[in-house]
Amino acid sequence: SGSMKWIRACSRVTDGYPEAHLPPMAATIETPPRILLTGITGQLGWELLRELPALGEVVAASRTGESPLPGVKAIALDFSQPGLLGKQVREIRPDLIVNAAAYTAVDRAEAEGSLAMAVNAEAPGALAREAKALGAILIHFSTDYVFDGLAGHPYGEDDAPRPLNAYGKTKLAGEQAIQAAGADHLIFRICWVYGGRGNNFLRTMLRLFTGRDSLNIVDDQWGTPNWCAMLARAVAGMLAGGGENDFRELKAVSGLYHLSAQGKTNWHGFARAIHACLPREHAPRCRLLPVDSSNYPQAAQRPGDVKLDTGKAESVLGVSLPSWEEMLRAFWREEGAALLDEFGMRQG
Repeated sequence: SGSMKWIRACSRVTDGYPEAHLPPMAATIETPPRILLTGITGQLGWELLRELPALGEVVAASRTGESPLPGVKAIALDFSQPGLLGKQVREIRPDLIVNAAAYTAVDRAEAEGSLAMAVNAEAPGALAREAKALGAILIHFSTDYVFDGLAGHPYGEDDAPRPLNAYGKTKLAGEQAIQAAGADHLIFRICWVYGGRGNNFLRTMLRLFTGRDSLNIVDDQWGTPNWCAMLARAVAGMLAGGGENDFRELKAVSGLYHLSAQGKTNWHGFARAIHACLPREHAPRCRLLPVDSSNYPQAAQRPGDVKLDTGKAESVLGVSLPSWEEMLRAFWREEGAALLDEFGMRQG
């Protein structure tokens, strides 16, 4: 179809890095598909905002209408007011909705359950109902925290969820609201997300390394770290590879998927791997001491051991990611220099 030709013309995907600009003649081929991208100020949303313009006309949305990228305009979509979303989405008339907005303050969610439920469950449900009415496809991101971590084996999409905290419960409710709406959808459960910006474990460690002689790091919670840029590129690559006639091919693979790097570690192991990325000549001499999570009570209980089985995404969607260690090395090659400067670890 013309739309598919447009997508191919615009998505010069080389080494997983689609160019974020259009070839000069692209606009004359056919009206590009319209993509509504929400949550652009978050880690994953920011990376998707860099990847998705190669695939269509992106309408970028944040809670306040603030844009994190110079030259990119954004509209305001307030997920704490789910009842207002329908009218706004109908006016945009997207072919594809990519929802990267979420309430992610895990401990605060214990006290702000109704707000977390509005943002993580009711709002995605509203998006899904509009997607159904418009014949659009919804891509949504969920979490490993829908599981309790007690299975003793990698979790597949068919394993029964059992969230231990309010955040996990609201994210599970969001999955169920999307499924109940009957819209074509791809829900990706992701885990332990980090990147060069925003609030995440890796940035916290880099900040603490420089100010402490030693750090106590939890070693009895297991999972898989994931670089948000590689998650965004995996989704964009999947969209670039399929989608005859405005992404409609994706309707045949509608469903729930686990998207993650391979392998697993604990927080102490991840901290050690981050420290090992630092150039030896000016790495802070900070000892990393393993401790039990019972030493650090938190408002929200965390699952003890969640490894997401990614076999379905690999076989059905053709999406596979490297080991978490390889992913961390790729992250450091791309973003390490800027972080060393930001956290004052450069010589001279």
